[in-house]
Amino acid sequence: MADALPTIRYTMRAGKPVVEVGGAWTVFTLRGIRQTAEKALRAAGTAKAGRIVDAKAIERLDTAGAMEILALAGGPGSEVETADKAHADLFAVVQKNMGATPPERHPNWLAHWLEEIGRNTLHFYQQVLNLSAFFGEILVTFIEACLSPRRFRFGSVVRQMYEVWIRALVIVGVLCFLIGVVIAYQGVQQLKQFGAETFSVEAVGIGMFRELGVLLTAIIVAGRSGSAFTAQIGTMQVNQEVDAMRTIGLNPIEWLVMPRITALVISMPLLAFWGNMTGLLGGAVACSVYLDFTFAQFFDRLRDTVGPWNFYVGMIKAPVFGAVIAAIGCFEGLQVRGSAESVGQLTTKSVVESIFCVIVLDAIFSIVFLLAGV
Repeated sequence: MADALPTIRYTMRAGKPVVEVGGAWTVFTLRGIRQTAEKALRAAGTAKAGRIVDAKAIERLDTAGAMEILALAGGPGSEVETADKAHADLFAVVQKNMGATPPERHPNWLAHWLEEIGRNTLHFYQQVLNLSAFFGEILVTFIEACLSPRRFRFGSVVRQMYEVWIRALVIVGVLCFLIGVVIAYQGVQQLKQFGAETFSVEAVGIGMFRELGVLLTAIIVAGRSGSAFTAQIGTMQVNQEVDAMRTIGLNPIEWLVMPRITALVISMPLLAFWGNMTGLLGGAVACSVYLDFTFAQFFDRLRDTVGPWNFYVGMIKAPVFGAVIAAIGCFEGLQVRGSAESVGQLTTKSVVESIFCVIVLDAIFSIVFLLAGV
């Protein structure tokens, strides 16, 4: 037999407002009860929800119904009249646990700011620890693979090199060419004031070889390949493919991470070299336009004035940048949990962290080379 629908009526008794309720007040019968209460309040005219609840006519009651009745009657302090001891006990329990809405907090902006700084500092510290542990795990896996070369997955390394090297040549070449043009143009414009515009050749050569060639290439690779590593491994995490690999005894570090790191460590110097050459070509084009230099004159002056160590400095940085970008991309991919939204968030995070680490490492390299007199 179906439960009777809940009823509600507002009335006055001895000058006091009373809420009379009846029927079944359970979670299954409360649909639309607020509309019913509003109709009953309008039908009562001036009667308002009071502090007395007449619940003698209730047939069935659960916690949801008790909370709804007390809310309609005026809150946890309402006086309840009922003939059923079980109902009275349930009302008492609900009233005891119903609390008034806490006042709205008005946080102090300074306290909130300090709290955010503290939380972000702890998160940064934890992230550094996790990344350090991940690098250690990669190093152990690499040493084990060196002791057993058959564990290297050369086919996967070649496929990854195609993605991160060959397919990135166009974007790296175009951007570095344009940067070379910009450096040469700005050099000519600024140095012309001192009659030293021919030194634009040195500006292009040293700038591209030591800093801009490898740095710009690393930023492009972080945005292109590092994010791809995170998205690929993160999608495998969402689909539980990584868990399946662990279940059958395969090490994800060896099968997923090592080929990507190896490919990027090999590809980064090649991409940086390509970026340097296209940057120099852009500088030569700009100098031929603004200084009436021929290409032969540009490269002759470059050979005479820019030493080989300027080139070696950039090449030394390149594999380090590649290893860091690949490791961070793979690390964030393995942190993905649960949903596609997590893949997007951690992909963005991996790009930001990679670029941040690349710039920090570039600053450290600059200091070390300066102290070494290179």
